Amino acid sequence: MNRATLLVLLAYASAFVLALIVGRTLEGSHPVVVALAADIAATVAIFSFSMAFDNSSFYDAYWSVAPIAITGYWCLVPEAADATAVRQWLAALLVGAWGVRLTYNWCRRWNGLDDEDWRYVDLRVKSGHAWAAVSLAGIHLFPTLLVFAALLPVYAAVTSPAPLGLLDVVAVVVAIGAIALETAADQQLRRFLDGRSDHREILADGLWAYCRHPNYLGENMFWWGLFLLGLAAAPQWWWSMAGAVAITAMFVLVSVPMLDQRSLARRPGYDEHMKRVPALLPRVPR
Repeated sequence: MNRATLLVLLAYASAFVLALIVGRTLEGSHPVVVALAADIAATVAIFSFSMAFDNSSFYDAYWSVAPIAITGYWCLVPEAADATAVRQWLAALLVGAWGVRLTYNWCRRWNGLDDEDWRYVDLRVKSGHAWAAVSLAGIHLFPTLLVFAALLPVYAAVTSPAPLGLLDVVAVVVAIGAIALETAADQQLRRFLDGRSDHREILADGLWAYCRHPNYLGENMFWWGLFLLGLAAAPQWWWSMAGAVAITAMFVLVSVPMLDQRSLARRPGYDEHMKRVPALLPRVPR
């Protein structure tokens, strides 16, 4: 095990311990409040490692690790004692499968302490002396709050005694389809990156022929699947769709334009590719 891996494990272990301390301090409060406070505390712990080792990619796996811990906690609170067990297991398994897959994908892609997400590098240059504040607010806390908001339907799902229904089936199908889509898209991307002879080449085969960012489509689908699961359990939690809406807006308004602009600058013919292939909603290739 190399030094970078050990440091990442130490960072996440420290975050977990701090989250436990904060959670114990707030014992007796509503489980959503406890989870949020612990989530923020753990994020700050990861941020400290990001700054100490000058690499904000320490946070990248947090997006997929934290939801597993939060879901596990919610499944164990007293409010979940009388919940529908099958729905509890479905929620836990879906979040677990999604989180493990995404974390593994990051682990095999990250090349150590000298490897930092290009978006962070750009922000570091643009923010100058304000980099620490930008990293804390924009790279660490903002995604944490976004994911936490999108995870709220899971609390409804694991604490509701409502019987299973057709909407539960739809939710599970959407979530499983999302995980499968992300998995296939990431595999195709990895094969393309490993096999290309020129970094200017454009991936336009397989799922990538139907939309420019099928992995992003799968990510969005997953959060909508979780929302449907929460809605099936507790229709009064309809307002929790705000989390899925916010994540979709982030991808549509920020992530996709940033990646497309980078490709336009680096890959000749990408402008024509954008005309032929939609960003997220699939279309039969022209």
